[in-house]
Amino acid sequence: MRFPIDAKLKDGAPIRLALADTNDVEPLRRLYQVIVEEGTSYPHDRPPDREEFIDYWFRGKSTVVAYAPDRDLGSEVAGAFYLTSNWPGRARQVANAGFIVAPQWRNKGLGWLLGATMLEYAKWLGYRSVIFNLVFAENQAARHLWKKLGFSELGALRGAVRKNDGGYQDAIIMFRSLIDDPQR
Repeated sequence: MRFPIDAKLKDGAPIRLALADTNDVEPLRRLYQVIVEEGTSYPHDRPPDREEFIDYWFRGKSTVVAYAPDRDLGSEVAGAFYLTSNWPGRARQVANAGFIVAPQWRNKGLGWLLGATMLEYAKWLGYRSVIFNLVFAENQAARHLWKKLGFSELGALRGAVRKNDGGYQDAIIMFRSLIDDPQR
């Protein structure tokens, strides 16, 4: 699979997906801080410092960023995903991924584009399936998107996620195979 990938969103806006590099760390970290403060999709209860962020989004992962194609280096990212093995050794062929979309880029088809690209990229990298360990139950937009992309809900972890208001919500485990015959 070759990056960069140029695409158009539902409204015709051009978007470019590229493998992230060191120039993307700070713009991506700024976006992640916004996402963490929203409290609706990631387990962090405070924005991670630079090293924690690099560990979470870059080390041992393949990270893809989405920008408007005419962006300047260091400008804001529209969205991103990381892809990594969920487990080591004998189960390393099961991928895990994380996604973020900037608020101003939501409802334009960017989430779907990132998800579809991740599935194709995961298959190209040799993964046999993808699992999401922690989809917040109240994040209906994410659950709808993943179902649309062929994921199924395997189960719920009751009260696993503390919300910003101090209450709790379930976390949903979602899964999708990338092969036709799982015994192969």
